[in-house]
This record gives sequence, structure tokens and C-alpha cells, in this order.
Amino acid sequence: MIAIGIDPGTATTGFGVVKKDGNDFFCLEYGVIKTDKKDSPSSRLHTLHKAVSLIIKKYSPDFLAVENVYFFKNLKTALPVSQAKGVVMLTAEKAKISVYEFTPLEVKMTITGYGRAEKKQVQEMIKVTLKLNEKPKSKDAADALGVAICGLIKNTSAF
Repeated sequence: MIAIGIDPGTATTGFGVVKKDGNDFFCLEYGVIKTDKKDSPSSRLHTLHKAVSLIIKKYSPDFLAVENVYFFKNLKTALPVSQAKGVVMLTAEKAKISVYEFTPLEVKMTITGYGRAEKKQVQEMIKVTLKLNEKPKSKDAADALGVAICGLIKNTSAF
């Protein structure tokens, strides 16, 4: 089973592609999708759509898991992130791929067994689970891998 995990953002969107085979997890690819801040908001969202479409086409995932926007201190940040999440969800829907949403608390709980785990703990568990040589340098990519792993664990046990 293959899942794409997404940590949405307008400037930077993290993505992670993870395969689960039996009890083993394998990282197929991860990284960030960056948009140019000089571009219009609609152009930036279109760039995001095209990039996510290419990832979906390349990996033909069973589903897409996205981090749920549930709390923000800054409304100026919340709106663009919500727009990016909407574009990601629409892109998956157009490709006829199911979308599952997970809060950061759910991801932490699933990966570490503790919903209030520190980011470093989560990143270390991602590294161990995926047998990576080092933790992903981008926190957005690491978060996306965590969302993908969470989706795979929950998808094979509860969905």
C-alpha cells in the first residue's frame, strides 16, 4: 500500500511518499514544493496543484493523507494554509484518490504513542520507522512523512 503525506502550505508544502509492505515501511520519496512569493496567490496554488498532480501520477498512491489545519495563532497564516490544503484535496479528488485528514496530535500519538511528543522525538521515530540514514532536513517534509505513516497505520487497522 502506498500513501502520499502532505503538510500543506502556500510558500512550502512538505510531501512524503511511503510504502507499507506487511509490517515494513519504505520511504519512496520526500521533499518540499516551493512557490515563488513574487507570484500571485492563485499562481502559487496552481503551482502546488501541478506538483501534487505529478507526484500522484508518478506513484499511483492508494490514498493521500493531509495534516489537518486545526489551530492557528495567526489568521494571516491560517487562510493561505487552508487554501493550499483545499488545492491538495481537490487535486486528489480529481485523480480519484481518497483523502484522510489527521491532526498533528493524531500523527504524534500514532508514531510515538504520545500525543504531546516533541518534534525531535517524532522525527527520530520517522527515521527509525523508514530506516533512513538521517532525519529529513526539512521539517515540512518530515511532517509529511509522519502524516503518510499515520495514514498507513490507521488505514490498515481501522478504515
